[in-house]
Amino acid sequence: IPSQQQQQPLLSLAPAASAATSPVSAVGVASPVTSSDACLSIVHSLMCHRQGGPDSESFSRKAVESLVKKLKDKRDELDALILAVTSNGAQPGICVTIPRTLDGRLQVAGRKGFPHVVYARIWRWPDLHKNELRHTRQCQFAFDLKQDAVCVNPHHYERIACTGLELSSLSLDEDSGPTDDHGGIEGISPPLPPLLMPQQQSAGAAAVAKQTALPPIPQQQLLFWCSISYYEQTERIGDTFKAPYQQATVTIDGYTDPSSSHRFCLGQLSNVHRSDVAERARLHIGKGVQLSLVGDGDVWLRVLSDHAVFVSTAFLDREAGRASGDLVHKIYPGTYIKVFDIRQCYSEMRTQALQAHRASLATAAATSTSSSFTSLPAGPRLQGAAVDELRRRLCQLRLSFVKGWGPDYPRKTIREAPCWIEVQLHLPLKLLDDLLQSLPVSDS
Repeated sequence: IPSQQQQQPLLSLAPAASAATSPVSAVGVASPVTSSDACLSIVHSLMCHRQGGPDSESFSRKAVESLVKKLKDKRDELDALILAVTSNGAQPGICVTIPRTLDGRLQVAGRKGFPHVVYARIWRWPDLHKNELRHTRQCQFAFDLKQDAVCVNPHHYERIACTGLELSSLSLDEDSGPTDDHGGIEGISPPLPPLLMPQQQSAGAAAVAKQTALPPIPQQQLLFWCSISYYEQTERIGDTFKAPYQQATVTIDGYTDPSSSHRFCLGQLSNVHRSDVAERARLHIGKGVQLSLVGDGDVWLRVLSDHAVFVSTAFLDREAGRASGDLVHKIYPGTYIKVFDIRQCYSEMRTQALQAHRASLATAAATSTSSSFTSLPAGPRLQGAAVDELRRRLCQLRLSFVKGWGPDYPRKTIREAPCWIEVQLHLPLKLLDDLLQSLPVSDS
């Protein structure tokens, strides 16, 4: 390329005379095209801005070709995509949308991935994982908004920090293809898990910790800090394991010690109705996981197994910027990660309990035939579904071994997973109980 051309800008909105005679820009990429150009020309131009990474050029080209063909009848969106990509986000433009599929994923060359992640990996972050994206304010069709159309404009999303969680968006579920020894897909290496120490909390969690004071709970009221139940699909197997406060670290593994006070050994639990898939999954639990009680009541998880585990926890949902109960988090072998924050839990517990209480009183006021609803007792109004929802969302963890569940997997709920555990945390349960008992009868 002639040296005098090296000073030309990458994108010129007003065509210059020299640009009209040169098919290649100063940085060696194709000149900007428009939606009126041939598909091959548009694909070639967009591919010049590919960021590389683990995905092959062939896969990226097929994904770009598929997108361009879908947008050929929506020229304003195609022009917006071209401008956003070739300007490197200087002009992000409008939403670039494609129809949402039934499972929310895009299939390209036999591989499935979330569409906004596929194109963000091609044009912005090659090592991106799906829980690291958050849409910008201007995006009206973001993937998380769950509309009939999905915006795939890579400059309508921003990358956020991810705490050792999964999750290669292009990974198939483990039932759809050959897996490597760590539960990933052949040809797609999982990210190296970071070692996250208890001192390394996010800014949000640290702020909540400073602002929220826990009420005093005499330790003699709580002999155990957690109870762990083991399930195979819908059936609970064996007795519940209770971890005493003196034993701050508990291991759940696939071995056979029946009497250990610090290990819940799943290998010694029998089930006459055990399915073949549960039998196979149990073979890979191995060293399992460790749960550790840290500080006033935080819980950290260490994956000792050679296979990933899948966790549902309100803390990680919040850290990922999503609604509680909205995500299943895949956590890789070797990861040590915080999965529960007691102060964040208590802060959210107070807010949600008061909201549920007010809603129950409003319902009682609307349906009661008595002259005054203020004489109704508060306690019974929060029994049943409301209390169970608070307990489920804020006071427990659920974890499956080897096999995942959720929208990305054939198993839509954890009760379809072959082997999983439910961890009830006693301190938040006690705090919730005290909170519910202290609620006023009415707002007055």
